[in-house]
Amino acid sequence: MLPSGVRSRLVHDVNGITMHILEAGFEVPGRPLVVLLHGFPELAYSWRKVMVPLAEQGYYVVAPDVRGYGRSGGAGVSYHDDLRPFSTLNKTHDVLALVAALGHRTVAAVIGHDQGSPLAGWCALMRPDVFRSVVMMSSPFRGGPVALPFNTANEIVKPATPNLIDEALTKLNPPRKYYMRYYATEPANENIWHPTQGLHDFLRAYYHVKSADWAPNKPFRLSGLTASEWEKLPRYYVMDLDQGMAESVAPDMPSAQQIAECAWLTETELKFYVDEYDRTGFQGGLQGYRANPGDKDLAVFAGKTIDVPSMFIGGQQDWGVYQTPGGLERVEGALTTRYQGTFLVEGAGHWVQQEQPEKVSRLFIEFLRRNADD
Repeated sequence: MLPSGVRSRLVHDVNGITMHILEAGFEVPGRPLVVLLHGFPELAYSWRKVMVPLAEQGYYVVAPDVRGYGRSGGAGVSYHDDLRPFSTLNKTHDVLALVAALGHRTVAAVIGHDQGSPLAGWCALMRPDVFRSVVMMSSPFRGGPVALPFNTANEIVKPATPNLIDEALTKLNPPRKYYMRYYATEPANENIWHPTQGLHDFLRAYYHVKSADWAPNKPFRLSGLTASEWEKLPRYYVMDLDQGMAESVAPDMPSAQQIAECAWLTETELKFYVDEYDRTGFQGGLQGYRANPGDKDLAVFAGKTIDVPSMFIGGQQDWGVYQTPGGLERVEGALTTRYQGTFLVEGAGHWVQQEQPEKVSRLFIEFLRRNADD
């Protein structure tokens, strides 16, 4: 099911695990490396349509199954296993160790989508000497703390006012909840692994409602992080309080005709995801939505910016771009110092590199060319 020129292999002893990777442009040694990091619920396979175009431009292109996914280590984890291996710092270590294992000291660009977007951002922020540029996609990078608690030894500092939005969501009519909070709960894995409608229909509906194929996806900027604004998000982001994700997307299962017309995700391609997740479940990916005790260590990067060339790509019909009010603006103006633009791709929803691979490949290639001598 892989395009000609893309191969699959295992790389052993990568920060203590075996990592499964897809690679293109491997025939000629010494090419500059591009690393592609997928999101949820995706796999390295999600990059299959953009790997060859990048390789044709002279790059060695590598897409791993991130820790907890597919055929990489951690995919069989349970909810009660140690969360610390899934910390942001340790997953950044995974990417750095993979680069070293492949015999490279620098990466021309690290590109991340969805959950992979903040991971790519952290790679570039922590090790700009290795990751020479970064592309973040669909989910804006949030960064770490703006600053550590300041002058507390000399002044009485008022504690920050907590945002009670989760409580406020439960008071809406009907009551709602944020999907990331739901994905952090123990029942989430079972709900989407063994849903009433079956795994195939769950994934087909989930990919459909977050794509440009779902007509109601007409996103816009929200005015603030309040329950009344979040209430405007589709049910796959702000769910009904009494439903799981499987029930949330079931009413929007595409018709047989829509499925037949879905060129960006054929039934053969969908079967690959179904088979992989049927084997592993989703908990390895869901660990990324939970409060990780290891992430307290990110405070050492408080106030640090991404100082390598960067850009953001999303789909014009992707609510993920706007789900965190002010998040994209913070990437554009506060978290990056060498920002090269925001690009929203026409005809794409959340799965932008799969829905519009030609347009996305062009954006990648133009970005790499601009920064080739950086």
